[in-house]
Amino acid sequence: MTGYQIGVVGAGTMGSGIALVCAKKGHRVLLLDVDPAMLEKAKAYFQSVLSRDVKKGRISEEGKASVFRSVQFVQDLKKLADSDIVIEAVSERMDLKKSIFRSLSEICRPDALLLTNTSSLSITEIAGGLRNPERILGMHFFNPAPVMPLVEVVRGKKSGEKQAKFVYEFAQNLGKVPVYANDTPGFIVNRVARPYYNEALRILEDRVAGVEQIDRILTEAGGFKMGPFELQDLIGIDVNFAVTESVYSGFFHERRFQPSRIQQKMVQAGTIGRKSGEGYYDYDK
Repeated sequence: MTGYQIGVVGAGTMGSGIALVCAKKGHRVLLLDVDPAMLEKAKAYFQSVLSRDVKKGRISEEGKASVFRSVQFVQDLKKLADSDIVIEAVSERMDLKKSIFRSLSEICRPDALLLTNTSSLSITEIAGGLRNPERILGMHFFNPAPVMPLVEVVRGKKSGEKQAKFVYEFAQNLGKVPVYANDTPGFIVNRVARPYYNEALRILEDRVAGVEQIDRILTEAGGFKMGPFELQDLIGIDVNFAVTESVYSGFFHERRFQPSRIQQKMVQAGTIGRKSGEGYYDYDK
């Protein structure tokens, strides 16, 4: 399963990572972002990761050049018209995703798969009212996409079984471990993960323990690879907060999913983790 043309919408952390995963497996990739600065950051990211791979003997210099040649950096959505598969990886805003999919459904071929990397939003709602909804599914990668093996394949109400099977096999081709998930708030992983973040935030709010102490207990004594606060900083506190809001809304405001004011204030202040240089920890030191 090689030689597909893959469009990736959004050149942020997830979009760039997904584009790199696809390119390294021999697919032609068009990475799209309306912001040229984001495309430049994506190029620098590719250069950094691939140079490290060469240094570690994972690929040759020729292989690095081949991966770079297989990726085009574009700003016009119409450039994705001939794509076999399009993966949307923009921020967790339903209005934005619906707008993108509305445009893609007009631009792309009727048989092109239109996939969203959403971590919690409804696939059924994203596909609502669009033509050929059977080709619209969730393909949820985890951060960082080149490293994390799991991919959730999410079927909406009108997603096709044939298309879901293809996405599952496509994820396997990318070297990932896919699982099927139903179209429920947070799917599998982000539903399970809410208590990990939310209870840690409640402990912090109640002044039972501090950020570093909670992280240390859960990593050193609990066996987790990362504590809830350092993990939020890696993912992006804004992303984590948006997912919690989505799951909370999707479960009709069940208290166990209620977002934290601590996160809300940090998002408002722009201190959203590693990508801003400051979150629960300071990364500019």
